[in-house]
Amino acid sequence: MPLAMSSPDASMQALLREHGIDLVFDVGANAGQFASYLLGLGYAGRIVSFEPLPDAHAALVARSRGHPAWVVEERCCLGEREGEVLIHVSENSVSSSILPIHPEHVAIAREAGYVGVEKAPMRTLDAIAPRHLEGSRAALLKIDVQGYEEQVLRGASETLRRVRGLQVELSLRPVYEGQTLFLPMLEWITSLGFAPYRFCDTFVDPRTGQWLQCDGLFFREG
Repeated sequence: MPLAMSSPDASMQALLREHGIDLVFDVGANAGQFASYLLGLGYAGRIVSFEPLPDAHAALVARSRGHPAWVVEERCCLGEREGEVLIHVSENSVSSSILPIHPEHVAIAREAGYVGVEKAPMRTLDAIAPRHLEGSRAALLKIDVQGYEEQVLRGASETLRRVRGLQVELSLRPVYEGQTLFLPMLEWITSLGFAPYRFCDTFVDPRTGQWLQCDGLFFREG
């Protein structure tokens, strides 16, 4: 059944088609939810997923089986440097982050509270992306790493020159300690030559209705 053109799914389908996206870097893949979403929309290009947590990575690998164009990289965290890092693990897994969680986040969503730590290798996207970019005409870089998005972008300066689009989770209010918030992130991303195309809420305070986080989708123009 055709999707209503006002729906977020139809918007994503149209944007992927209009910009000819044939490769998606799925950074912060967790168990493969975003990649599965793209496949459900009929996306037929390549997907390269990254996930640092062992349990989520195992689930991601299992979910990718049967999809030859979906590659899961070895378990690692992407950031601004090569090395090793400790990740705070949330009860719900998806809220896990390198950064300390903000108390207001836990007050709204108790399942986001940290229950342990995991050590993970840290890589930069610039060290990994070139071999995947071969043969790609238009790549999309999606980043959902719970407040660590700026650091991933700083480790992807060369990759950013070669991608057509960006989808970045942005925080309007502090959700993790030390993260860069919406307005400075928006200013920086647009300074890199990407124009905003849409925003979709991902985390809303149920007490007030205020957006706390959203996904921003950006494309190079011209």
